[in-house]
Amino acid sequence: MPDEFWLSAALVLAVLGMGWLALAMDVHWKQVCAATPRSRRAAIVLRFFGFFALTTALVLCLLADTATMAVLVWMMLLALSAALIAFLLSWRPVLLAPLAAFKSGASNRS
Repeated sequence: MPDEFWLSAALVLAVLGMGWLALAMDVHWKQVCAATPRSRRAAIVLRFFGFFALTTALVLCLLADTATMAVLVWMMLLALSAALIAFLLSWRPVLLAPLAAFKSGASNRS
């Protein structure tokens, strides 16, 4: 497959991963889902999804390029996706609501 495909998929996964990691924090969860409390289990699952997505983005970068260049591109993707999520949280946090798939069953908050 062409390198552009792997790098585009890595960008999407990096943005998703940063979004899930942001929603794992109480402050950002309240910005996005103010009416719904988040359970401790949901926070753990969101963190797992975030780390898994970022790790998979690294693997996709490694498929597209040599190791040294892939790590550099991955680090730039992390910075870009973190900035994008920060801008979304300050501009329209409700746009991250689709990533908050753990709204239901969040009543047993720990």
